[in-house]
Amino acid sequence: MTRRAHEGGAGTLSVLATPIGNLGDITLRAIETLKNADAIACEDTRVTSKLLARFDIKKPLTIYHAQSGKNSSNRVFALLGEGKRVVLVTDAGTPGISDPGSELVAAVREKFGSEVRIEALPGPSALTAALSIAGLPSSEFLFLGFLPHKKGRQTLFKYIASEKRTVVFYESTHRIGKALQSLAELLPEDRQVVVCRELSKIYEEVVSGTAEQVRNAFLNRPERTRGEFVVVVGP
Repeated sequence: MTRRAHEGGAGTLSVLATPIGNLGDITLRAIETLKNADAIACEDTRVTSKLLARFDIKKPLTIYHAQSGKNSSNRVFALLGEGKRVVLVTDAGTPGISDPGSELVAAVREKFGSEVRIEALPGPSALTAALSIAGLPSSEFLFLGFLPHKKGRQTLFKYIASEKRTVVFYESTHRIGKALQSLAELLPEDRQVVVCRELSKIYEEVVSGTAEQVRNAFLNRPERTRGEFVVVVGP
């Protein structure tokens, strides 16, 4: 059984990574912790409910995401103050990695200090999954998360073009084409680009080459622009 809350103190916040696609990627420890949870703080109850149903787990769910406000944080605080175990999950991947879960962790630490145990349950992350198969230097890299939609976007691409380290960022279906176009316009031919699409899912695909080659690969097959993307730019 996983470790419970501190005896006589406040509870435990378990920051738990969930699969980014294939539900079989969940860890045994994650399943055990979800079964032992008093409540689960999640981004979308519909998504988390599907995960729990897969492993026959039934637990109270409370919403926590970037727009959920102070009431969501206060519900988590109340549970932790009662000595409960709250498990924090996101829809996919590791909470806090390009995700507002880091704000909840910071707020819990500020409010409770060492009274609440904050534990990490490592597991799936699109960032590390992409780096592991990109074949590009990864001993040092820059992670930018999701790029801004409009303001400062082109300036950021110019910064990526000048960066001497490997650069990783996430991109959506709606902006992947424009992102690849910007890279093709700004990157020299000796910079390699790797685009990982739908990692761990049925239509997983990895496209690599120069920025222009990768852009053309997506232009020639528009169906490739559907899904979730991790873009890795070599140094």
